[in-house]
Amino acid sequence: MNAGNFLNMLEEAGFDFFTGVPCSYFTPFCSLLAQRETSFHVAAVREDIAVGVAAGAYMAGKTPVLYMQNSGLGYSLEAFASLQMIYRIPALVLMSYRGPEDRGWEEHRVMGEHTEDLLNAFNLEYALFRGDISDRRVREIGRYLRDREQPFFLLVTKGALV
Repeated sequence: MNAGNFLNMLEEAGFDFFTGVPCSYFTPFCSLLAQRETSFHVAAVREDIAVGVAAGAYMAGKTPVLYMQNSGLGYSLEAFASLQMIYRIPALVLMSYRGPEDRGWEEHRVMGEHTEDLLNAFNLEYALFRGDISDRRVREIGRYLRDREQPFFLLVTKGALV
């Protein structure tokens, strides 16, 4: 999916704050965020810090999108569990689903094999994003965030955003 079209979908659905740790899967998306004047964007140095930044943005009235590699899930699970989950702070989390498709990058293999297991263990809702998402689905995720007040994860596969 074209990263600009995806970003437009997010903004039209009310998402107005972006934070996270860059990943090559998100290069087109992050490049657009750096050029945009309509949405607020704060790059973070670690995933758990991005969770805190997104929580602060939500408390300030924003609807946050957080982006990270799935390898950052290990760093950020405690932040999700002790901040967003117990205080009911929603965020859309775009997580690059590295591992199975990253042959030759063995550092992604183990986390790639266990990403969904970890999300299930923490009862965190997620869906795969292969570059095929509709306006309707983005609005449904927005309603989920408002109604459930919990994070929702989109596992972004390699090449999903171009």
